[in-house]
Amino acid sequence: MKLRIWARAALGLAFGLAALAAAPAAPNVPLQFSGVYHKAVCGLVTLPQTARCHSRVVTDARGNIMPGRVGTNLTTAPRGYSPQDLRSAYKVTALGSSSVTIAIVDAYGYPYAERDLGIYRSQYGLPACTTANGCFRKVDQNGGTYYPRMDVGWAQETALDLEMASAMCPNCKILLVQASTASYGALATSVNTAARLGAHAISNSYGGGEYGSSYYESAYNHPGIAITVSSGDSGYGVQFPASSSHVTAVGGTSLSRLSSTRGWVEKVWSGAGSGCSAYYAKPSWQTDALCKRRSVADVSAVADPYTGVAVYGPTGYSTSAWMIFGGTSVAAPLIAGIYGVNGGSVSYGQDPYNHKTALFDVITGANGLCSGTYLCTAATGYDGPTGLGTPNGITAF
Repeated sequence: MKLRIWARAALGLAFGLAALAAAPAAPNVPLQFSGVYHKAVCGLVTLPQTARCHSRVVTDARGNIMPGRVGTNLTTAPRGYSPQDLRSAYKVTALGSSSVTIAIVDAYGYPYAERDLGIYRSQYGLPACTTANGCFRKVDQNGGTYYPRMDVGWAQETALDLEMASAMCPNCKILLVQASTASYGALATSVNTAARLGAHAISNSYGGGEYGSSYYESAYNHPGIAITVSSGDSGYGVQFPASSSHVTAVGGTSLSRLSSTRGWVEKVWSGAGSGCSAYYAKPSWQTDALCKRRSVADVSAVADPYTGVAVYGPTGYSTSAWMIFGGTSVAAPLIAGIYGVNGGSVSYGQDPYNHKTALFDVITGANGLCSGTYLCTAATGYDGPTGLGTPNGITAF
């Protein structure tokens, strides 16, 4: 009992006061922010060297998942942003190529992944992506077919990841790698498998404590492959593997329509992770002053459940439905999808730093308390919660 109390206190101190509006005190407890209730789908990390996913699903006040489609009329558009909305917001017009593979790494099994992905893609007029036509492939963490048991929360995360990558790169192939557990070891093995099987981009929407992570960091070091990692969903604070020097750490924004030339406006999502790594070296392309080691994040995309995305995925072990999701778990596969559309050479997380003008700068909002510095507060140019900004086309990736 003392250990549990200490762990909760440590988490509270690490995330800051703003995290109270973004992270639950216990698994499955919904939080209300901007008039929307939402909860973490993977609960809280309770074991060392274990990750939790960073997706949040919109619920009612009691924690029941809110339906993402009103009524039973199948011609009614699902609630939440569509692929067309996201592509409009981030000025992505190209559809990518079938010669490019985007890998999704998640924990546990999801028997209905291909079926649910097909329903999502059909709803929005995206081309079919199936095992039969060679677009979709699912493997276990070693590249085989010994799939792990299903976990509904992680399966929801996987549905989100598959669909966000599809939204941005409809013509890309998709490789789903299912880790046997949410341990750092199993996830690291899965990332290595994705790289070995030819992925151009690998999306990772999960994280945990940095302590003890150095043994697994090499799995995220694959020259020429874009490895995107969500920064967190609990506000100011750093998690691994987003803190690795070899990945593109992806923060989060709140994305809203606006009568302007762009047609959209963004601000910091309060749940996005950010800050200074305690362990990993600062990449040569990062030049911000306050972090002597690696700074998080590099770039960002929509993550606020209040401005969430439409997802079709599991609501139980045998049922699926439309839902609305947020969290930086939205942003990481979205950015991986844009890397896929670009399809060009990748130099770790450096490419956005070489193309800053191809990003929308986010200059308002905060995700915690950090003496008002850019580490948790939006600023012109680089800041922690949103990095250099959000995609304005594919050039930065």
